[in-house]
Amino acid sequence: MEFYVNGNKIDIQLENEKTVGEVLKAFEEECAKNNATTVSIFVDNVQVRADTFDEVTKQPLTARTKIELGIVAQDEITSAFLQNAESCREVAHELEQIPVQLQSSKDKDANLVISHLADLVDDICHTSSLSALFPETYSRIRIGGKPIADYFADLSAMLTEFERALETKDTVLVGDLAEYELCPRLVAFADAMEVLK
Repeated sequence: MEFYVNGNKIDIQLENEKTVGEVLKAFEEECAKNNATTVSIFVDNVQVRADTFDEVTKQPLTARTKIELGIVAQDEITSAFLQNAESCREVAHELEQIPVQLQSSKDKDANLVISHLADLVDDICHTSSLSALFPETYSRIRIGGKPIADYFADLSAMLTEFERALETKDTVLVGDLAEYELCPRLVAFADAMEVLK
């Protein structure tokens, strides 16, 4: 049997495991001890989904069986959140410059900041979706007094308004939203992540 974790081949010693399911169960128990969990499973180069899981786990192990797992550890999520927080402070500072940039025809600089904002929001959403795998740790986080899900609902609505202002080239509204709405929300996110240090 070949066994890979996050793309790295691992040598494992089988004890009494005879099926794919028994290997997965033993590995998940090890993950739990190390505050980690499995996020993807491939058996013989085919992704195992919820609807095929039961069938695949019954397969007997052979010398040619190949199991590939993607795992995520809680400390990786915490590190990612702290990195997101640092990026939030940087992008918040950049957002404060947008009104001046737009008034002085530095649209290219403003567009770069907007690009940074979009990348940051993608990163935060990805980290937050992974954090749902460890609710006992991350559900206690409050951003501006709100649970993470409520914070994102609010941020999403604000980003939609920001996008509309960009589309209509309303530079005054773009500047106001960047400085007075988005900037404080990013700082609130960064402040909230302090509990993870």
